[in-house]
Amino acid sequence: MSKLLTNTFIYIIFIFSFNNANCQCILNFDSKQSVNKWKTINDDVMGGVSTSDIKYINNDYAMFSGNVSLENNGGFASIRRQLSGVNLYNKKSIVLKVKGDGKNYQLRIKKNRFDYYSYVYSFPTSGNWESVSVELASMYPSFRGQRLDFSNFSAKQIQQISILIANNKEEQFNLIIDEICIQ
Repeated sequence: MSKLLTNTFIYIIFIFSFNNANCQCILNFDSKQSVNKWKTINDDVMGGVSTSDIKYINNDYAMFSGNVSLENNGGFASIRRQLSGVNLYNKKSIVLKVKGDGKNYQLRIKKNRFDYYSYVYSFPTSGNWESVSVELASMYPSFRGQRLDFSNFSAKQIQQISILIANNKEEQFNLIIDEICIQ
């Protein structure tokens, strides 16, 4: 029995190592400086009154939280981070390790930070720690909430990453982020 447990344990370690061998962490929140590189962009840029903040918590995480309001035609809050052209060669997905609040969020990326549109993927959260795996090829182009008639994401780099909440209702939200990786 002991040999069976040992072999099972070794097999699990092997599979975990193999599955994560191609995973590269591109953003973590191991310092206050890493969190300070993110910017909040809310609907106040167009007259809304939603509020949000990103904070460094527990010496290892970022917390994106706030209040989405529909007043004055508002309805979204987001955080954004410029990147120095993250190379996606041989990468197929982005993995976010998050603890949500049961609400839906969007991951948004840009291949060129000057593009007017983003590539979007919506994901639910459960209230528990979870890894959200997003296939890059499933991310569709969108501008101001409207899907565009372009191909899905196929670029070899990203220069901007955002997380947005916009569920067409007034709500408070809280998303804790551990890390963002590509694989």
